[in-house]
Amino acid sequence: MGQHRISRRTVLGTAAVAGVALTAASPGRAGAAPEAPVAGPAAQGVPLDNRMATDAQWADFLRGCDLVWKRLPTVWHEGPFLGDGRLGTMVYQEPGKNQLRFTVQHGEVQDHRPEFGSQYGVCRLPVGYLTLEPAGTISSVDWRLDLWNAELAGTVTTSAGTLTLRAHIHDQVLVARVTASGGEQVKWTFHPQAAISPAYPGKPKPDGYTDNPAPVTKSTGDVKQVTQTLLGGGRTSTAYRQVGDALLLSVAHSYPGTTAEATALNRVTAATADPAAHRAWWHAFHRRSFVSIPDQRIQAFHWIQLYKVASASRAGGPVMATTGPWLEPTPWPAVWWNLNVQLEYWLIHGSNHLELDAVTSTLANNQQQLIDNVSSAYRSDSSGLGRSSDMFCNRSVGKPGDTGTPEVGDLTWALHNVWLSYRHSMDDTMLRTVLFPILRRAVNYYLRFLTTDSAGRMHLPQTFSPEYGTNAPDCNYDLALLHWGCQTLRESAARLGITDPLAARWQQVLDKLAAAPTDANGFMIGAGVPFAMSHRHYSHLLSVYPLYLVNWDQPGNRALIETSVNHWLGLTGAHRGYSYTGAASFCAMMGRGNAALTWLTKFFDPTVSYPVRANTMYTEAGPVIETPLSASQSLHDMLVSSWGGVIRVFPAVPDAWADVTVHDFRTQGAFLVSAARVGGATRFVRVRSLAGEPLRLRPGLSSGATVLQAEDAVLAGGVVEANHAGYTGTGFVNFDNVVGSAAQFTVTAPSGPTNLLFRYANGTAVDRPCTLTVNGTAVTTLSFPGTGNWDTWATRTATVTLTAGSNTVRLAATTANGGPNLDSLAVGTGGGLAVVLDDGSAATWRDLGDGLIEIDLARDREVLVHAAGPTPACVVAPVAVSRPGAAWGLPA
Repeated sequence: MGQHRISRRTVLGTAAVAGVALTAASPGRAGAAPEAPVAGPAAQGVPLDNRMATDAQWADFLRGCDLVWKRLPTVWHEGPFLGDGRLGTMVYQEPGKNQLRFTVQHGEVQDHRPEFGSQYGVCRLPVGYLTLEPAGTISSVDWRLDLWNAELAGTVTTSAGTLTLRAHIHDQVLVARVTASGGEQVKWTFHPQAAISPAYPGKPKPDGYTDNPAPVTKSTGDVKQVTQTLLGGGRTSTAYRQVGDALLLSVAHSYPGTTAEATALNRVTAATADPAAHRAWWHAFHRRSFVSIPDQRIQAFHWIQLYKVASASRAGGPVMATTGPWLEPTPWPAVWWNLNVQLEYWLIHGSNHLELDAVTSTLANNQQQLIDNVSSAYRSDSSGLGRSSDMFCNRSVGKPGDTGTPEVGDLTWALHNVWLSYRHSMDDTMLRTVLFPILRRAVNYYLRFLTTDSAGRMHLPQTFSPEYGTNAPDCNYDLALLHWGCQTLRESAARLGITDPLAARWQQVLDKLAAAPTDANGFMIGAGVPFAMSHRHYSHLLSVYPLYLVNWDQPGNRALIETSVNHWLGLTGAHRGYSYTGAASFCAMMGRGNAALTWLTKFFDPTVSYPVRANTMYTEAGPVIETPLSASQSLHDMLVSSWGGVIRVFPAVPDAWADVTVHDFRTQGAFLVSAARVGGATRFVRVRSLAGEPLRLRPGLSSGATVLQAEDAVLAGGVVEANHAGYTGTGFVNFDNVVGSAAQFTVTAPSGPTNLLFRYANGTAVDRPCTLTVNGTAVTTLSFPGTGNWDTWATRTATVTLTAGSNTVRLAATTANGGPNLDSLAVGTGGGLAVVLDDGSAATWRDLGDGLIEIDLARDREVLVHAAGPTPACVVAPVAVSRPGAAWGLPA
């Protein structure tokens, strides 16, 4: 068995300025308008030809993404769905009857008896459903789920006439307007459902479980109400009334109080059928970002997922259960924290929709429950979260070393989602009040159980890797999360100016934690437990994706990554939909766009065992909403990525997608990226800084510079090492601490002035100057001041005159401290790129080699990057479809 040490690559970022606080990342009501983009500076911004600027343009584009029904859906995963982050409805044929069912479900409605577990005790509970009962026999439907307006509209044709309907949900009120013609009628009936787990009868009731009582019905004026009292406390109330041709319905849930009845009554009494406020919210929502690709079906799928996630979640609302706000029979009627929640919310970051982040608000609002989830002996400094819970995080967590399935890392992984929201907003308030304190306690729980062997290595006792089925010591799932957690805590404390007494302990873990167990097939489940059977979950590969602790930018790790991923995918039989989307994201990290597309389209293949369904929902043993939402994140990973502090534009675009447009795509560091790919080549990249963070960019354009790695230079008093993160190539040069230690490069160039850019690190507070000699003549002395630590890299530039052909460039230390750690030398004028600020002036930027540039960009400023020469047409517009496809729904 081999072992692999996880590299200490920076994952938090190296910013030194305060982040911008975004209200969208804080709890808010379900109907709150999306946060507006941060106002710009005095400069007018980079001029874009934005052809997605008007309501008409958006309505026209999104109409091509609408779901369409020409046949009556007969099951939930065929039909239309509406929601506002709390209230949700699906529309399909009432089983066995000539009626339409409008389900009535609510994300806050749950039981409150934790002694019976997540499947019964704190599970989501059904509310009921409406039936629309025509006079004649239904012969056909013609429906459209209008994404721009977030409304279902269309007709139902029967043997007696026609029903014309339009429905939406806003501020927890379902508005369904139906008119009849010919001999048809409009008849609604509400059917309350028993308040019992949707896992019943597939999962038996626990011993001692007593059914909740039957609901009570009453009328108040023209409002009818059905109220469900719960044995565990609290109640649910459904109120509805008809106003002209509109049915208005609302659901409220209260716990531990009994205010639900009054809340639902007041809400439905005050509501109107006017869709103006509803449409205004959705129009603002859609405009926050834009993506267009030439595959019609995948493009439509992506926009449907954005509609779906906004229908299912809002910051401050309930975190999504496995079904979202829509509830159908399922063995998983709760919130699942060992993959489902994480995948549900990834796409909100790149799509610029932090106002949907219910993960951060849920963890922030339930910090005491997270403490209570660990045994009393650990509550002084630890927190945890079990595999599944209610919206209040009520689920105890096992202990490392326990029998059973001690799944310990789920809270830490959920906090990675909070970290993503932080990194995409750079909101230091979120970092200080939510991420740092909760992550500190989650990591402390791990620290309680670490042991140290005779060689000084630190180990975890056996834990459970979701959902492999076998416990293992030094489980890769937990080692990766512990490593990420300690690294993030150290970097967060430094950013916040916190001197934490545990900082040395975190560093000790980073230095001494057991290596990730590997064998000839790559990453194992844990020590002594190989990855030996087909498995849908990639929990053992978490260090690669989504943590990126081990990544493709580390050449020494590429073979391990490829071996591990190929082995995981090569053992078939247990793969599910999110296995395919995960595979696409792994391939995207490797820069393999064609392979990423192959795996992504596998999810859309109806012949596989677990494909996406007609309305873009997904089911295994029951509905699971995370898988299709994760497919949109796979698309993001192909188009723009920003892990490791680098924004990569079009990093894994398949050959078939010659034209691509992205606009206001949000990245880590709080940047908004707009870019166009035309005819297979990047046309332009515009970046706007919302927080003034360091900007390192791979624009997919050549700078014209040549990069020489320091480890290939001729050394005099130095050694090649690779023990600090962030270097390029295979290592860096560590100069001896003596005067005259040197590195000499051979540079081939045309004659004339040439920029030389040295990339270096200096982890001391003392300058380490070096003499720069060109062709035997000393031309200047370069200063190499401290960079903060040895993992943080900076650049120094000199302009020299070279002769045509071969030149020698030598850098030699002038003090007894020696030189800095030297990573590379970039040679060239940078003439291949134009890098221009929003006021038309040239930006200050540096070529870091290998297609990577660093740009000085202040907060609220923009920069345009394109190939040298005239400014290209910077068009933001839908691209032409090269691969047509049928609409989602039942279009034929």
